[in-house]
Amino acid sequence: MKPSEINASEYNPYYKNYIGLVKDIPLMEALELGLSTTPTFFKSIPSPKIMFRYAEGKWTPKDILLHIIDTERVFAYRALYFSRSENADLEGFDENIFALNAVTEHRDLLQLTQEYIAVREATISFFKSFSGTELKKMGKANKNLLSVGAAGFIICGHEIHHCNIINERYL
Repeated sequence: MKPSEINASEYNPYYKNYIGLVKDIPLMEALELGLSTTPTFFKSIPSPKIMFRYAEGKWTPKDILLHIIDTERVFAYRALYFSRSENADLEGFDENIFALNAVTEHRDLLQLTQEYIAVREATISFFKSFSGTELKKMGKANKNLLSVGAAGFIICGHEIHHCNIINERYL
């Protein structure tokens, strides 16, 4: 499945930008591309910038990396739930509350990078298990329709979005 094969009715319009950031490549290729580029990207951030905030109240690159990991877990769970159930209806999650409770100051960048790799490898393995029919299964998350396939592309596009933000505002 490629982003061009996702119908706009399969996700909340809020996520259109994320899906649009993914080149029109198969989902597995997009997930693997992130695995090959994102750890290297975060390791390349100069040490003084890793805890930098470009404005008061903004996240640091370490906060952003954990946010990418948390969001991937949430969307992978949504994909799991929708693929295995009928009429699924999940609550949303508040990324700001997640970030507030994450406390990245005491976490090492290497540890976070290894966690990202472990989560992405699990996500890749998980999405490999889906047939085309399963990728089209739908559920509701935060009162909005979402397909399993769209959840996968949102994971990829969300990651690209935040790496772009770091390049633009932090480096």
